[in-house]
Amino acid sequence: MDRLDRMQLFVRIVERGSFTAAAADFGLSRSSTTEAIKRLEADLGARLLNRTTRHLTTTLEGQAFYLRCKSILADVEEAEASFRDAQPHGLLRVDAHPLLTRTFLLPKLSEFLTRYPKLDLQLGQGDRLVDLVREGVDCVIRAGQIADSTLIVRRLASITEITCASPTYLERHGHPDTIDDLQAHSAVGFISSRTGTVLPLEFVLDGDIRQVTLAARVTVNNSDTMADLARYGFGLIQAPRYRLQHDLDTGVLVEVLPRFRPPPIAISALYPQSQQTSLRLRLFLDWITEIFQPGTL
Repeated sequence: MDRLDRMQLFVRIVERGSFTAAAADFGLSRSSTTEAIKRLEADLGARLLNRTTRHLTTTLEGQAFYLRCKSILADVEEAEASFRDAQPHGLLRVDAHPLLTRTFLLPKLSEFLTRYPKLDLQLGQGDRLVDLVREGVDCVIRAGQIADSTLIVRRLASITEITCASPTYLERHGHPDTIDDLQAHSAVGFISSRTGTVLPLEFVLDGDIRQVTLAARVTVNNSDTMADLARYGFGLIQAPRYRLQHDLDTGVLVEVLPRFRPPPIAISALYPQSQQTSLRLRLFLDWITEIFQPGTL
């Protein structure tokens, strides 16, 4: 293992927060990983990491070296790519919601991998908050407001939100024509993962957002379960149109109050701030921006 390999290994250890995880990523044993870092520290004449049985942190020298390594490795990747017709190589780690992945990424993924044959892609699928640096993730794709200001955000598209219910529910309770008509209706309550409270329904009226809280006999914290309950007639829901398009096309669900749709939801790509973004990440961001054009779904 040469010095550049040890620098890459060191960066991965810092980002994963674990010798074991970094060793697995590189296909190395824990002992050889430990020995490589000891060799790196000896060459530099400085301690880079503070290690205990439970925690791993960088020293002041280690944090400075980590930032320099990120910059140097990005420069090396850029230089190598210039002699390969800008072909990226290596592993790119991306995390996205499962439905976003299945609906938008997978149908066109072969185009991306054909375009860049030396690039491998690891797709994580979840909706939780991801610590990109600590977990070694290069980029996440998320819908909704972005609260973490420490990340760089690239807006990809806006998703159309709709309000809908099953025909059975509307036969029992009537079809609302105005927002005031909703007082006679109920909803499937959706519990926010951020606040732990049931989210109100939102509507745009004369350019303003109006929130309406309806009675909800059933509340859930999973969007798939919420959609299932709407199909069974338990009440109104609001969700992205794309995820319910098949239900709308087949008449399983019916949109209500289309004149007062909720404000659209932004889809964004988030990635860590650094002095330089790797070539493979830049090309992935360019590709995924193409996928979401013209921008409103």
